[in-house]
Amino acid sequence: MDWTPAECTLPTAERPLRVAEFDALFAGALRGLQRPDSAHLRLRLDGTSEVESTARDLTSRETSCCSFFTFTFERTGEDLILDVQVPPAHAAVLDGLAARAMT
Repeated sequence: MDWTPAECTLPTAERPLRVAEFDALFAGALRGLQRPDSAHLRLRLDGTSEVESTARDLTSRETSCCSFFTFTFERTGEDLILDVQVPPAHAAVLDGLAARAMT
C-alpha cells in the first residue's frame, strides 16, 4: 500500500480492509481493463445489478476519504464500465489500483 497518498483520510488500520474490498470486486467481476493515459483507468466489470451496487458503494466510500478520485459508471450491453480518473500528480495511485486489478 505504499502508493496510498498522504491526502487519504482513511485510517491506516482500515486501509488493508479497503484494499481487500477492491481485490474481491476485481476477482469476482473484472472482465478487462484499459489505461487510456496515466491519470485514467477504465475497468470493464460484469454488469449485474449486484456488482454495480457493490462498485457504487465502494467507490462512494473511497471518494469520501480520497477526494481526488473521480469515478464514473456507464452501462454497455452486459458490461459495466467504471472509469477512474485522478489528477496527474496522483497517477501512482492508479498504477497501484491497476496492479491490484491485474493480480
